[in-house]
Amino acid sequence: MLLKFRFFLLLSLLSFGVYAQQTPERIQIQFEDLTIPEVLQKFKQQSSYQLYFLPQWFGDETISGNFEDITPEAFLSEVLKETPITFYRYNEQIFVLNRNNQIYDALPNGFFGRSQDSLPGAGQPVTERSGRAPVPVFVNQEELASKPAQVETVRIGKQDASTQGSTFVLSGYVRERESGRPIADLVILDRTNGAGSATDENGYYELRLPAGLNVLEARSVGKESTVKQVIIYNNGTFDWFIEEGVEQLEEVIVQAEQERNVQAVIAGTEIINAEESKDIPLVLGERNLFDVAASLPGISRAGEGAVGLNVRGGRTDQNMFLLNEAVVYNPTHFFGIFQALNPFVTQQVEIYKGVIPVEFGGRLSSVFDISTKDGSTDKIKGEGSIGPITANLALELPVRKGKSSLVVGGRGAYSDWVLRALDDEQLANSTASFYDVVATYTDRLNENNRLKATGYYSNDRFSLTADSTFTYSNRAASVVWDHKFSERNNATFSLANSRYAFDIGYDANSNTNFNLGYSVEETELKGFNRFRINESHRLTFGLAGKFYRVSPGTLNPAGSNSDVVPQELAREQGIEGGVFISDDWDVTDRLSINAGVRLSVFAATGPSEQKVYAPGQPRNEGTVIDTLNYGSGETIKTYGGPEVRFSTRYLITPEFSVKAGFSNMYQYIHTLSNTTTVSPIDTWKLSDLNIRPQTSQQVTLGFFRNLEEGALELSVEGFYKWAQDVLDFKTGAQILLNDAIETEVIQGDGKAYGVEFLLKKTQGRLNGWLGYTYSRSLIRYDSQFPEERINDGEFFPSNYDRPHDVSLIANYKFTKRYSASMNFSYQTGRPITYPIGQFNFNNSDYVFYSDRNAFRIPDYIRLDLGINIEGNHKKNKLAHSFWTISVYNVLGRNNPYSLFFVSENGEVKALQSSIFAIPVPSITYNFKF
Repeated sequence: MLLKFRFFLLLSLLSFGVYAQQTPERIQIQFEDLTIPEVLQKFKQQSSYQLYFLPQWFGDETISGNFEDITPEAFLSEVLKETPITFYRYNEQIFVLNRNNQIYDALPNGFFGRSQDSLPGAGQPVTERSGRAPVPVFVNQEELASKPAQVETVRIGKQDASTQGSTFVLSGYVRERESGRPIADLVILDRTNGAGSATDENGYYELRLPAGLNVLEARSVGKESTVKQVIIYNNGTFDWFIEEGVEQLEEVIVQAEQERNVQAVIAGTEIINAEESKDIPLVLGERNLFDVAASLPGISRAGEGAVGLNVRGGRTDQNMFLLNEAVVYNPTHFFGIFQALNPFVTQQVEIYKGVIPVEFGGRLSSVFDISTKDGSTDKIKGEGSIGPITANLALELPVRKGKSSLVVGGRGAYSDWVLRALDDEQLANSTASFYDVVATYTDRLNENNRLKATGYYSNDRFSLTADSTFTYSNRAASVVWDHKFSERNNATFSLANSRYAFDIGYDANSNTNFNLGYSVEETELKGFNRFRINESHRLTFGLAGKFYRVSPGTLNPAGSNSDVVPQELAREQGIEGGVFISDDWDVTDRLSINAGVRLSVFAATGPSEQKVYAPGQPRNEGTVIDTLNYGSGETIKTYGGPEVRFSTRYLITPEFSVKAGFSNMYQYIHTLSNTTTVSPIDTWKLSDLNIRPQTSQQVTLGFFRNLEEGALELSVEGFYKWAQDVLDFKTGAQILLNDAIETEVIQGDGKAYGVEFLLKKTQGRLNGWLGYTYSRSLIRYDSQFPEERINDGEFFPSNYDRPHDVSLIANYKFTKRYSASMNFSYQTGRPITYPIGQFNFNNSDYVFYSDRNAFRIPDYIRLDLGINIEGNHKKNKLAHSFWTISVYNVLGRNNPYSLFFVSENGEVKALQSSIFAIPVPSITYNFKF
């Protein structure tokens, strides 16, 4: 009926003939807090003009205005500029309003393939004859009406004098309908012409569409497929709100990963969804995202049960773990066996191991960007598990329906029974426990503002001997505010605080009882913008500031009978800052570049006491020539420089791309450890007058290919990395409670290189991935002083050098409820220093050792198997259940964790330490409601 009304009205008006040009009338009108229909009605009453429109075209928004000596055309343009309504002046007294499209009194020039220049004003709306005319947009009404009634029709933009061309850009954000959180890696397909786009981490998308009717479909992992009919008249925006879905999970994740694998500009990036760890058999049935990460090429552990990860030949302290922008210094429990993050609260981990985006700084090797879930804003939901060692529970609690929610997760361990069950008298009285809690509040304040606040705490306490108790904890808190300034400009502001601490309590019922403590704390304020200049250029720019405070150690007597003398090392303080900018530039349809620079700076600040050593002499107590005292806030030493981040991607075909990158990094904080793997008593040290920051440069080149319509993903990537001023300890160094730590450490050069291969299958009953890495990690400590030189100043393998690393993850789904999984790992044995001879001196036997890391422990081989049993899929049930039955180390291989040497009866013996030397079965019950 509406179309018939418009058509009849237009024919009636055209029957009066075209009006004659006269001097335009000037009008005067004033109004306040009126709706647009009310403003148009007032315009009609105060003038001699007639307006034809439908009031339902407008909303309830009100406007105000004061216009003097203005033409009717200028007045209508101003009133309607924020609406999709256009207008057409038929004659001196009549204006016809239309939605989105212009009304034409002639077809465009050359519409039928011949010139119409002889027609006055041909092809232009009467109101726009002074400029170029937009091309009319025609919509097939029969095709529009043939779509299902539930498919919404959306009209975007309106035609005006600036509308040129036959294609336009549609952009916007995609969010969950319940929680309002952005959906990343969602694919929007244009069914009309086959084009497509994927959302970024903020849910933002851009898509170029031909003018007129387009049928768009939005797909995302775990979301319902949503279809819209979009009639586009000009560049415009449209935000999608997507419902949760279940049935399309496997199909959608393939499409999303396919787009990202080949088309992403930055190489060396991996994303692990929390669900990916569900079907992988891991130790004691506990989900662990870091174990999943270690199965990917370029990422490994120094040993079984090790806390740290080594990324592309880097040290464990060269990785940054972020939980909603807050740093977590030790993200594991019980020496790395369990992750310290509740898996049911974690949404995903995004790993940058190649070129790290400019908004991140402070580490050389990688960033693990961990994000928590946004809770349901509609109803209470929960998820948990009960296993042989731990129990987990996570709840999603609506706070304001449709706006805000709270996610709370808690986990605890009850592992003492395992230690008591072991056939080892020394462990019979041992205890080991841990817990972690996390809470995330998310509030979608309005269309332009979103707030996310997170609090996290973890604690480990264990005693493996009768006289010592070890305790360590992590604390992290952050507030992240996402603000939308405009359709092209979005910003994120964050404030985060983190603290890591450990305590060693010694109680042997003697006069030597003590408590030893250590802590490191940091606070960071960061803000950055994402600004879309046009469809080819997207800028990211901002700044960040971080304040460090380190308590290197305190020693206090435990009990009134202790003779231990209290000791406290002076605190360290430092300020780190960064200013950054990058441009994501689509040079052509095939070539894209992401280029940026980060200006990094660090200042060690007082109060502090710094020793000055004689130049040209080794650092020791005898070479101290001066002691400098710095007051509170006084700058001790400043370091820094520019960090270049460059990545490029070229699409050879839509399914095959080549990527290259270069980056250089600064790191101002170091770990001090004289163990092979990261332990709870590792300490962190800031750069100062005597310890320089670590620096690195890395180049990468990779090829990425999708096969079998995206069912198979194949990638080969090579890297070469240089590092300077890498910190290590001298032989026999004393790390704890040393106020001259610079005399116990040395700094040298490192290099790492390798090739990473990944074959991933994402469709079908059988899926998983095969990863292989060949890499070397070498280090050199050279000096003119023998005590600061290792292996004659030549390059030698680092403690985490493992040339060959193979991982095979496979899952086979028998039915919708039953599946089996396998995890196979092989690694070259890590380097070790062996005794190679012995001698007798003064009737005592001594041994002398090989060059550092000249030998290797046996290769590491492990096979894990698991069976997954899901509960029935009835819709109306209290909770959905999921059982995991797994066996860790099925082969029972006695993989060495470390080797050490003892002297017994004049004979040197080698002893091997292992974590899990036998098959370890487990059964875990998971539930979700």
